[in-house]
Order: sequence, then structure tokens, then C-alpha cells
Amino acid sequence: MLNIDVEKCTGCGLCVKVCPFDAMKIVNEKAEANEACTLCGACVKVCPVDALFIERKRVDPSKFKDYKGVWVWAEQINGKLRNVALELLGKGRELADKLGEPLCAILLGSNVGELSNILAQNGADIVYVSDQEILTHYTTDAYTDVISALILTEKPNIVLFGATANGRDLGPRIAARLQLGLTADCTGLDIDDKRQLVQTRPAFGGNIMASILSPYTRPQMATVRPNVFKPLKDAGKQTEIRDVAIEVNKAAVHTKIVDTIVEIEEGALKVDEADMVVSCGRGIKTPENIEVVGELASELNAALGGSRPIVDQGWMKHHQQVGQSGRTIAPKLYIACGISGAIQHLVGMRTSDTIVAINNDPDAPIFQVADFSIVGDLFRVVPAIVKELKRVKAQK
Repeated sequence: MLNIDVEKCTGCGLCVKVCPFDAMKIVNEKAEANEACTLCGACVKVCPVDALFIERKRVDPSKFKDYKGVWVWAEQINGKLRNVALELLGKGRELADKLGEPLCAILLGSNVGELSNILAQNGADIVYVSDQEILTHYTTDAYTDVISALILTEKPNIVLFGATANGRDLGPRIAARLQLGLTADCTGLDIDDKRQLVQTRPAFGGNIMASILSPYTRPQMATVRPNVFKPLKDAGKQTEIRDVAIEVNKAAVHTKIVDTIVEIEEGALKVDEADMVVSCGRGIKTPENIEVVGELASELNAALGGSRPIVDQGWMKHHQQVGQSGRTIAPKLYIACGISGAIQHLVGMRTSDTIVAINNDPDAPIFQVADFSIVGDLFRVVPAIVKELKRVKAQK
């Protein structure tokens, strides 16, 4: 419930201005809330004297049946959906079917209505669309206000976010505001025999896989690593588009996008988007030797990646790092050169369609997940592969 400390309240009216549901008013120079209040917290954020606070209670387990639907935040940047949104819809379809509940997508932005068709083709039963100029670029305040209010009014059972930079910011903020559980960086999702969401993620430095439940709160929420699940090719669903009538007040948004700096050169292949990735590890020995592996990547038109030790040494940039603390990838072809295969690295690439490992240690863990294993010196093996690729290209 929303509590108002009348001793502190000055009747400034800021809470009235930012309330998206017209639930606040000033009576006798003091704030009051009516039955339209959804406990979204917008008023609490702007109160300059901390006169407002929300007391939240655990959901009574007998009320869990009132929470329906698997929701996916359909993140978009500059009018283009992130791949992870479609991947989560693919997995969300499976979870929703097990529960017998609808699969819903939440789409926020400006002039993004056409993206609803893509979400429909990828399995969404319902698409909630909030189209406002203030949502053009992602900001924590605006997106949290809209989605939190929507969760409170619609009561979903599960809410999933991609573990992107924005998703890792948004998910925890909503969880904190609504006092919900949140499992971060999941690599597996399932439904147990009690209809609970089983959230699997690496723990203890990636040495074990932990299965986590949220038995006391609803909705159950998780951020999920990109490139873990596969999107549906064509769901062929009848989809309902619902406009979200929750307007964001500019006074509630404390940040704005001033400039965007792109770290990756235009046209460069990204390890988390490329169909083929060639990576190197400690076996490369010196930064100059990266050119050996780089030539193979160039011949294959593949992205060039690396393991964490290479990035920590400053030999590659962070956006090229493959693994638990870098990028999770799932290309059609992954070639690991001189990478031993610590669990932290395997977590980031084991879902690749085809894995080729080159290492001079026959007991290297990378061989346990490889489809093709080459035991040998990468400085002899890689140039030989490059030479053969050039020969085949010349014949064609």
C-alpha cells in the first residue's frame, strides 16, 4: 500500500503531475491517493521530502493463480529489434504452452508499431505497445515506469528480459521497485511440476549450474543471455495488438541521451551476430600472433574473437570476448584456436552449431564439446587450413 506521511508532506503537487493513473490529488494541502493507484512508485521517486513510501507484501500463494502469461521485453534500438527478443519469444512460446497461458511481448519506443508484425510472426499472442516520443531512446526511468505500471495492472506470471546492457539495467530496477525476485544471466529456463519457472545460470565462477526458483513473489523474472535459445521460424499465430495508455511525464525522467559512441567499426562483424566465429586463446602466445588466426577469420569471412585471458591482456577489445563475462554466441561454425576450454568459456559458445577445436593438449576440456578435434600446433594447423581454403577458392 502507498503510505503518506502527512507531517512531511508539503502539498507541492509533484506526485499529482507524474502519476500516470490520475490517482493522486491534493486535499487540504496534503497528498491523497485514491483507488486508481497501482503502486507504480512514480510519485515516490519525485517526492522532494520523502513523504511517500510503498509497503509491499508477499503475494499469497493462493493468489498465484491470478497471475497469467509469459511476457518478453522486446528490446529495440533505433527501430530495430534486438535478436535476443526473438530468441526469448521462441523459448517463451515453449514455456507458455506448458503453462497453458498466453505469450506476450512488451514493445516500447517511438514509431515502432510496424515491429508488432515481427513479434507476431515470432509467436506472440499479445503485443503491448507503448508508442511515445519520450521512449525513442532507452532510459531507465521512463521504461521502468511504463513496464512496472503494466505489470501491476495486468499481473503476468513470468517476465523475461534479454541480458543486454539495457536489459541488465531495466530488469533489476523493476525488480527493486516491485520487490520481486530476479535471476540474472540465465542460460536455461523450464517449468517444473509445480508450475514454477526453473531458472538456470552459471554460479561460483561458472563451475556449477544453479537452478533457481522464485517461490514467494509474482511475476517470476529473469534476464537471459543472448544466443542461448533459437527464435521460431514462423509461428503463424493470430496476434492481438494492445495500445498501452500509460503516459510518461518528462519530470519523471532524469536522464537523456546526449551522444552515441559506437565501439565497433561500421561494417565490422560482431562475434554475437556472425554466422562464423574464429577465436584464439592463451595458445597464441603473443599479440602479434593474432594475425595468424585473423587470416583464417578473414578467409572465412568470420568474426574474430578471443578468450578472457587475451582480452585481459589488452590484446583484444571486450566486445570480442567470448565467454561468461563476455559475449554468449551461437554461430553456425565456431573455431577455437589455442583455447583450453575453461567452463567460463564453454558457457559462452557451447550452443554453436558446429565446433572445431585446435589445441596441442589432447586432454584440453574444449575437446569435450567439439564436433571436430584437431590435436596439434595451431601455428602449423591454422596456416595449413588457410592454404587449403585459398586453393579451393582459386579453383572456383
